Amino acid sequence: MFSSRVSGALSLNRLSAVLAARRAGGGAVIDLTVTNPTTVGIPYPADILVPLADVRGSTYQPEPFGLATARRAVAADYARRGISVAESRIVLTASTSEAYSVLFKLLCAPAGDDVLVPAPSYPLFDHLTQLDGVISRQYLLAYHGRWELDADSVDGAWTDRTRAVLAVSPNNPTGSLLSSGEIEALSSRCAGRGAALIVDEVFADYTFGPADACRPSVSGRDCLTFYLGGLSKSAGLPQVKLGWIRVGGPDDLVAEALARLELISDTYLSVSTPVQVAAPALIEGGAEIREQLRERILANYAALQVAAATHPSVELLAAEGGWSAVVRVPFTGSEEDLVIALLTERGVLVHPGFFFDFPHEAFLVLSLLPELSVFREGVARLMEHVVE
Repeated sequence: MFSSRVSGALSLNRLSAVLAARRAGGGAVIDLTVTNPTTVGIPYPADILVPLADVRGSTYQPEPFGLATARRAVAADYARRGISVAESRIVLTASTSEAYSVLFKLLCAPAGDDVLVPAPSYPLFDHLTQLDGVISRQYLLAYHGRWELDADSVDGAWTDRTRAVLAVSPNNPTGSLLSSGEIEALSSRCAGRGAALIVDEVFADYTFGPADACRPSVSGRDCLTFYLGGLSKSAGLPQVKLGWIRVGGPDDLVAEALARLELISDTYLSVSTPVQVAAPALIEGGAEIREQLRERILANYAALQVAAATHPSVELLAAEGGWSAVVRVPFTGSEEDLVIALLTERGVLVHPGFFFDFPHEAFLVLSLLPELSVFREGVARLMEHVVE
């Protein structure tokens, strides 16, 4: 009686089951998988959420794309990054995940149309596409001292029902940024084959260079392009639930896309009025949180570089941004066995590479969000375990 859009395989995977048992038994865990910025000791301003109580939020004003004041604030935040965009090209959503769902509804017919997704990347894409009845096909990022787009794999994955290519920059978890040449390779294919480009930029504020030297948003001028962002990462406020889509590309395609998006957005009207009213203040107040997160990430990445340098058999893969780091370790068994042994014997939780569709063994993915002392201790235990 249930839809095939939701998998029937709902039991815990092996790692999750071991973790649940350890926690139920009171076992300590150094969690190097945490991605929730509100739980890692970052001091948030006590009044950061006060704008949500603004009395203007008590009056319902249904606007398909969101209130003009909120969209104007998002456009101003793009200007902070050196990007000029009209508020009329901003569409508010309740989250980035919802933004994907909205775009799949805009671009794809269920049960046949497909989108191309990068690998390695978010495991979430499998669920998002399946829930909207869209087929996902992988193209590859290959590591040659840096992660590079494998353009041949894009062509190999393309079908006559490909409606969009998804790109993530900085990528999660590889931390790679798309170069101008790689963006050109994707946008030219989309333009020539009647597909859209969807660029997830939620980690754009967390490049590993100086804060004022963040690479500007990638440009897909030749094709219809959708850029995704939100407060969850840019302001460290995942609990507030505000995301957005910036629409770019040829004017005629943008106009048609916006007309169709208006119908979709008007059907759901998912973004709450209080968060829209509060958006200008939340975006401004999030700058302090964002800077603390940047400092934490850079400090942890530097600590990981030092630790990897003292263990020649462990390779820290080059990254340019994001909240994660990837290490390649010597191991003759499975990643699953390795991470479970690391958890049970050392009390350290990391993600195995196969969670993110890495091409082979043995990669481990570490969050850069934990407090520095916790991160260092977890990394020290990890190094001891894998080089024994």
